[in-house]
Amino acid sequence: MKAIVFAKYGSPDLLQLKEVEKPVPQDNEVLIKIHASSVNPFDWRTMRAKPFFIRLQEGLLKPKNKRLGADFSGQIEAVGRKAKQFQPGDKVFGICSGAFAEYVCVNEDEIALQPAGATFEEAAALPIAAITALQGLRDKGQLQPGQQVLINGASGGVGTFAVQIAKSFGAEVTGVCSTKKLALVSSIGADHVIDYTKENFTQNGQCYDLIFDAAAYHSLSDYQRALSPQGVYVWIGGSLAMILKIMLSRSKKFTLLSAKKNKKDFNLLKELFETGQVKAVIDRSYPLREVAEAIRYLEAGKARGKVVITVEHNSK
Repeated sequence: MKAIVFAKYGSPDLLQLKEVEKPVPQDNEVLIKIHASSVNPFDWRTMRAKPFFIRLQEGLLKPKNKRLGADFSGQIEAVGRKAKQFQPGDKVFGICSGAFAEYVCVNEDEIALQPAGATFEEAAALPIAAITALQGLRDKGQLQPGQQVLINGASGGVGTFAVQIAKSFGAEVTGVCSTKKLALVSSIGADHVIDYTKENFTQNGQCYDLIFDAAAYHSLSDYQRALSPQGVYVWIGGSLAMILKIMLSRSKKFTLLSAKKNKKDFNLLKELFETGQVKAVIDRSYPLREVAEAIRYLEAGKARGKVVITVEHNSK
């Protein structure tokens, strides 16, 4: 089978589409024929090993796991001896290591049935971005109906899901993005939109019960000014400097999110999609052989919603 491989940290130029051994499912695993994946900041940060602490987990001098990609959707082709939850032909989605490939093996407890009516591309857009938005708003932010919520970076992969999920929870949502993306953020349900090129939301006098930040270009004191007395700031980025600032602040108002894959949450996202409360905003798609170009596009920061990878299979 074909998969994207990288032998050392660096630019997208180092990514290669290679023939690798097709995996075989273990007892509690399923073999999935991937039809789509999607690109996340996690991918290019792992590829470049930035911030540096990624090397502590992925390999100090070179990556221990030479496969890239995490989000996927596809169809089950085979099941392990003890796998009972799914059967061949089921359409599923989830998160795994090495998802930029034609096939993966995943523990059956870590995937969910694809939402009814979703395309493979839409299902592949959900996992990391939507889980991050859900867990950040619900678990870290303790979001309640009627609260004032600001989503900074509202037009990106996580941000577009955060706007919709916050609305589904009954919040009044303000989305922050650039001029060209205001219409998009309004179209997915934001009650108010702020053009960050024309207005600084930390200086307009408005206070929020929750600031969900996928951009992080202000200081902690600026965010403090924009929070209500009991407000919470949730940050999801990857800057080591920002991580240290939040940790050193020791303030309960500021919190970091490390999202975790969770089958229960996958099923909740499935329900939100099926009931029309959440949709996948897809900017563009690339074939598997063009993963490097997809990562370059996402890394440039211009994407509206998600960037998707499509995986074609020979009919033989």
